[in-house]
Amino acid sequence: MGRADRSPARFSQGLPLREDAPDFGGFSALELDASGREFVALSDRGTLWRGTLIRDANEQITDIRFAGMTRLHGPRGRPLRGEAADSEGLAVGDDGTVLVSFERDVRIGAFVRDMAAELTLPRGPAFSTLTKNKELEALALAPDGALYTLPEDLPKAGTSLPVWRLRNGQWTEPFSISRAGGWKPVGADFGPDGRFYLLERDLRGLLGFAARVRVFEISGETIAGGQVVLQTPPGRHGNLEGLAVWRDRSGAIRLTMVADDNFSAFMRSEIVEYSINP
Repeated sequence: MGRADRSPARFSQGLPLREDAPDFGGFSALELDASGREFVALSDRGTLWRGTLIRDANEQITDIRFAGMTRLHGPRGRPLRGEAADSEGLAVGDDGTVLVSFERDVRIGAFVRDMAAELTLPRGPAFSTLTKNKELEALALAPDGALYTLPEDLPKAGTSLPVWRLRNGQWTEPFSISRAGGWKPVGADFGPDGRFYLLERDLRGLLGFAARVRVFEISGETIAGGQVVLQTPPGRHGNLEGLAVWRDRSGAIRLTMVADDNFSAFMRSEIVEYSINP
């Protein structure tokens, strides 16, 4: 696996995710610390899973150790269930606050600690217009503290998708990104280089899921770039939905992704990693 993808990113490894625990699976988002070791994974049923990626001297993953699971709690302090628990996007602030985007009950919640009640952030005015089950998937926190999100799809077909930004308690739509074919955004992260990385997927029928990552430069009210740094053929990996971007000790950018198995025995739950040479 690698250069056949016709992209700068090189395949590093893929490992299955396994844990004998209730509610395990359905991972839709992933965050890593700067070392690429400590992780937070988000299930699309409203649970957070923390753990450690054990790496060798070459920073290859040799083991995945889960430290436990926490069920997210709603604004009234009760565990989230049903549509209110359809959690898709994840970002973690410098102070450890966990930010989660929800798809069916469209909103973004802040959790100052794992068992804390949700603090629901202001809702963007366009959130109520989104397509059912195609709402907020990707979530990313910029170095300046601004929060970015975008929908998986829109009610009307078009050539671009809006990107919404929350800054100082106010939502704006500073720009949009182009789209083509069946590619849909499902994950996002700001890399250590300050650039915006967007994970997209395309379901190719019985062939399975294809994945790609595009990278953008954001400056003020403009977005530029859109270079494809990774594109995989359908079926190579599972349903990749979560993306964490970090830099290893060699200076290479690592793209670490998690696949959502939708709690199905016929789909894969896995960690997949690619690298981009400095």
